[in-house]
Amino acid sequence: MSFTFTTGLPLSRQAVDRDHLSRGLPELFDQLWADDSTRVLPVWHGKMLLAPHDPGTGPRLALLPPMGLLMSPQNVGLRVYLGRSLPTNLPEEFGTRIVAVNLDDDAAVRLEPDEYRWVGLRTVATVLGDRDAGLFTEALGVLNWHASHGHCPRCGAATTVEEGGWVRRCPVDNSQVFPRTDPAVIVLITDADDRILLGSNAMWENNRYSLLAGFVEPGEALEAAVIREMFEESGLRVTDPVYVGSQPWPFPASVMCGFTARLADDQQAHDLLPDGAEILALRWFSRQELSEAGEWMLLPGPSSIAHAMIERWLGAPLSAAPELIRP
Repeated sequence: MSFTFTTGLPLSRQAVDRDHLSRGLPELFDQLWADDSTRVLPVWHGKMLLAPHDPGTGPRLALLPPMGLLMSPQNVGLRVYLGRSLPTNLPEEFGTRIVAVNLDDDAAVRLEPDEYRWVGLRTVATVLGDRDAGLFTEALGVLNWHASHGHCPRCGAATTVEEGGWVRRCPVDNSQVFPRTDPAVIVLITDADDRILLGSNAMWENNRYSLLAGFVEPGEALEAAVIREMFEESGLRVTDPVYVGSQPWPFPASVMCGFTARLADDQQAHDLLPDGAEILALRWFSRQELSEAGEWMLLPGPSSIAHAMIERWLGAPLSAAPELIRP
């Protein structure tokens, strides 16, 4: 069994020209702040503001003019140039340049004291339009990188931010550090009876189940990672890994590469061996069993690629569920 995604996954959608050629412009942010058409996307602890409700456009992120009282350069922290808006049916004109700004607690409270108006990506990913879902994912990913890469990996010196927020430079040897993304595989395994294997992670409640997943190791192909990770987590050998699609997952810096695979012919479905450290329980589900699981079992939230993959296999919508820690 195999399938491909023909429509965008919630966090894979984009409607922004990232405009990489502008990142190296001298005094880029001075130019952007002097341009009344520039719009600022405020970020606070990984959360962003929703704009006031507009039934004509649906839920949108709040994009603010840069020279407002609270948006002057002195009131913001790290800035990242995200690119140019492409839709023509939004309040911002086609080509509007957008900058993400990281706010400290004081600046965020001055801007919007009601913390419930600040929302996380997983909460709103499926209701935002293509542009705003892409903006949120892009901004969160690059800001998470900045938060963990403030020093040179070679000598430990504090690095400086360049290229519109997309490069950090070491002042000692002049080397550049670029944003990183950690690839991971996430796998829908089926057995001879076309059941799928779901596991419960040690970090979750014991009634949460999802597809098995793991990070790709250095020097390893994605297909090899599928076989290795599935054996490590379940004790089962799988075969015929088939790529079905990918989705960024900036929690903090992953891209999830979805695969299907089937249980190897020399394996018995009952030979399950959870690793006991990451995966505590494993179970095979038929379509009927999964459909009848009801409230006793929580499945991946709708922003995840796991949700989409299970839904495609099931052939029916999954029940609404709170978002998972892992996709």
